[in-house]
Amino acid sequence: MIDLHTHSTASDGACTPERLVDLASSVGLSALALTDHDTLDGLARAKAQAAERGILVLPGVEIEIEHAEGEFHLLGLGLDGDTGPLREALEGVQAARSSRNDRMAAKLQAGGYPITIEEVRAAAGGEIVSRAHFAQVLVRKKLVGSMDAVFKKLLGKGMPFYEPRACLELREASRLIALAGGIPVIAHPVSLGLKGPSLRTFVAACRDQGVGGVEAWHPNHSVKECRKLERMAVGLGMAVSGGSDFHGEHLPNRKLGFTSAGREIPDRFLEPFLRGRAR
Repeated sequence: MIDLHTHSTASDGACTPERLVDLASSVGLSALALTDHDTLDGLARAKAQAAERGILVLPGVEIEIEHAEGEFHLLGLGLDGDTGPLREALEGVQAARSSRNDRMAAKLQAGGYPITIEEVRAAAGGEIVSRAHFAQVLVRKKLVGSMDAVFKKLLGKGMPFYEPRACLELREASRLIALAGGIPVIAHPVSLGLKGPSLRTFVAACRDQGVGGVEAWHPNHSVKECRKLERMAVGLGMAVSGGSDFHGEHLPNRKLGFTSAGREIPDRFLEPFLRGRAR
């Protein structure tokens, strides 16, 4: 088994990069992609730990992209080139995220949810503060019943306390990932909010802007959706990826090495990203 979509405490995951690698080793993974949101900071630690555990860490990242409908996240997998320009761009994204978080905390307070940005930063325990950390504080203080409820009722796109933040454009993000030696991959395509021919047209347009793969297999997709997405990707000449989107053991539907409907993630997805190019 492998897993090409995971998160650590370098962004909004619950496990340190070292703990994540240890868990991957304990469940028998042969390869793991660390794809933290808007940061590469956990990669060196994960690779050092993987050397001791005898598994492969594929350097990666997950970047939010400007998109009118739903949410568009782009994975960069196999970052083994010049990551300097990508790091610089991500620092700008992080600065925009900080400003957005301040606005979101103020809106929640005004809306009757007594949390502070200091509490959220403490929950994050690092430089990257995300909506997931807001959700953790809201649930811990029993202001909302669950993490899912926070996103569905408060902080999801279009919800009362959602605050947009600056994002990279697709062409630029794809260029930076490619410069860093990686392949840009559309993460969990169902979140785009598109279906049928509209989705295929959109993915084809992304391919023409440098995107090389599609994360067809994701826990938020049904098996039927995953199969359709895989056929679409292959038909468009794009690599197929699969991941758990693991954030920690507090999210029981996301287990390392497993994807839609609890299916194992096979190593057949790994080869294009090891070669540094799509099929």
